Amino acid sequence: MSDLLHGAVRNSMIVRLRVLREKIPSLPLLRKEVALNGPTWLPLVLVLGAIAAVAYADHVVSNSLVYLYILPLGLGAIFLRRSISYCLIVVCVLLHDYDSPRKIHPGLRILDNLTTVLCFAFVVYIIQRYIEQREALARTVQQQRDRLLQDLELAAQVQRLFLPTGKPAIAGLEIAGMMQPARRVSGDYYDYIPISTHTIEIVVADVAGKGVPAALLMSATAAVMQLEANRDRNMLELVGRLDKEISSVSDGERFVTLLLAEIDARKRTVRYVNCGHNPALLLRATTGTVTCMESSCPPIGMFSERPCELASTDLYVGDVIVFYTDGITEAQNQLGEEFGLERLSAVVRRGSSMSAEDLMNDIFRSAGNFCGDVGFQDDVTILVVKCDFDGSSTLPS
Repeated sequence: MSDLLHGAVRNSMIVRLRVLREKIPSLPLLRKEVALNGPTWLPLVLVLGAIAAVAYADHVVSNSLVYLYILPLGLGAIFLRRSISYCLIVVCVLLHDYDSPRKIHPGLRILDNLTTVLCFAFVVYIIQRYIEQREALARTVQQQRDRLLQDLELAAQVQRLFLPTGKPAIAGLEIAGMMQPARRVSGDYYDYIPISTHTIEIVVADVAGKGVPAALLMSATAAVMQLEANRDRNMLELVGRLDKEISSVSDGERFVTLLLAEIDARKRTVRYVNCGHNPALLLRATTGTVTCMESSCPPIGMFSERPCELASTDLYVGDVIVFYTDGITEAQNQLGEEFGLERLSAVVRRGSSMSAEDLMNDIFRSAGNFCGDVGFQDDVTILVVKCDFDGSSTLPS
């Protein structure tokens, strides 16, 4: 019975000690930045160990080694809180003065100790001011970085407003598109603008360069394209007006490559203007051949005089058109090899029986697997159009 009583009393005392320990605030020794970035015991051990080593050397050597205390006090000023650092000054002076083998007049000893305290305090103050200024600068930089990231995220959200949110409903055409930015903001742009129940306009553009300047020019291009969508449908005149608008807001050193295509599902034709953009791939379902929709105009915003040509070709059942930006073809692996047009054409041939969305995803996945750990270094845009006509048209011989 007594053992049980003693055990209950002991457990009650342990619980009370734990509660008392939680109520008593712990004395913080390290500065907040140091305590958050590593083991809390290591700086304290270094400082106390250095003080002990200097104190021992100062005691056994006949000459005064008080100046050596600057080393542990400097470490303390870097790692420890201000109040603790100044307390260590007193500790170091007392260690230097305690049981000293040197015989000095008491007045001179007091003067020497006061001078030492002032010198040590000055050194600690200078070091701590320097550390505080560095930490304040780091906090300012971090705050500015956070604000910049917030602004970039807002810019990315605005950019996404220019991209299509749904798939167009054009009978006989299956369309899927995607854009993957390499950074928070992108210099790529794509859109599909329905003209009628059987005709759609495809836009794929890429601004030269990366980062915020390219993203701003991309947004200007998207805004101009959407404004021009309500005007007449002459593609050459549209490209000319777009060139004037982009040249007026560009710095003269940046340009935009653009591929503008108009697909008529009733006539089963595609008309296009390629302004220096990567050639779209046209896969013929009957032969399995892949042809390129080559460039016929210089890039937007590069030249004041721009001879342009409108190209066209017929479409047949099962044909596939793949629009893309150079983020796909110029994607590199660890050996510096590019994914290239041949590999892209092979993926398109292999996936000719897939749906437009599945083929789009297969192209992106194949390029990503080719890059491996390197990843995409540029914005990636893929847009796939598959011709699902009823099969009544005359096939090419």
